[in-house]
Amino acid sequence: MAEFAPEADAAYHRRIMDAYFAENRTISDPQVLTQLAVEVGVDGDRFLEHVAGRQVALAQEAIDEHNEAIENGITAAPTVVLDGALPVPGAQDFVAYERWIERLLERRAGSSSTDS
Repeated sequence: MAEFAPEADAAYHRRIMDAYFAENRTISDPQVLTQLAVEVGVDGDRFLEHVAGRQVALAQEAIDEHNEAIENGITAAPTVVLDGALPVPGAQDFVAYERWIERLLERRAGSSSTDS
C-alpha cells in the first residue's frame, strides 16, 4: 500500500489488524482487502488492479516474511523483539514490557561491568 497509496498506508495497516484480530475477518480474501481499502479512502478498482499486477510478488513476500519470523523464533502474533534478540510473544501489558526491559538493562549493565 505504501507505494500505491502512501497517504492511506498507516490507516490501511490498522484497518487490516482490526479486521483480523477484532472482527475475525478473512484478510487473505481479495474482496475483503478491497473493502478495507475502500473504507480508508482508496479507490477499489485501482486497488484491485494494483494487487492483481503484483499478486505473485506479494505472495512470495508474505511467504518470505513468514519464514524469516519462524527462523527467528517468532511463532505468535503479535511478537515484539526487544534489543534485536529477545522475542516477546503475544499481547503483553505495559508492566510486562517494563520488566523485560529492566532485565535487559540489568543484563547489559552486568556484562559491561564484567568486561572492564
